[in-house]
Amino acid sequence: MGEGVWLVTFLVAQRLAELALAQWNTLRLRAKGGIEVGAAHYPLLVALHASWLLGLWLFGHAQPINLFWLGLFVLLQAGRVWVIASLGSRWTTRLIVLPGAPPVARGPYRYLRHPNYLIVILEIAVAPLALGLPVFALIFSLANAALLVWRIHVENVALVWAAGDVAAAPTLANETLRR
Repeated sequence: MGEGVWLVTFLVAQRLAELALAQWNTLRLRAKGGIEVGAAHYPLLVALHASWLLGLWLFGHAQPINLFWLGLFVLLQAGRVWVIASLGSRWTTRLIVLPGAPPVARGPYRYLRHPNYLIVILEIAVAPLALGLPVFALIFSLANAALLVWRIHVENVALVWAAGDVAAAPTLANETLRR
């Protein structure tokens, strides 16, 4: 087995742990009156990430690891932890909003509106590059970008709606929040 098995194994273990945390936070948010939005596109996001992990395993597990890209990947993991810690109990893989709650504005959210998506965008490209899979990185980066354009739109509308600014998100909210 090549070095790539260690990176892919780490990614799978990390994602499974994050799914458990996300499920726990989702249940707690719903108990507090949280409302899920964008549920219709969630299965596409899950399918994309599951396919990405499966593809990394199939094509990358026997590959040597490029240390430059691995170093960047490690930095991204620090960013990932910062994002999750900053969101605390509001971090989940689903779009759950708490009506009346303002958006989180601490940690990296002081500087960027969606730092989590920036980390994911970079990880989708960097992990395959660390395994010498540039075409794989490009294909999944494009697919991820297509999904994130819609997801970020839905999330932005939901955050405005949840904060109570109905004038800023009029009838668009009703239709957008379902998708």
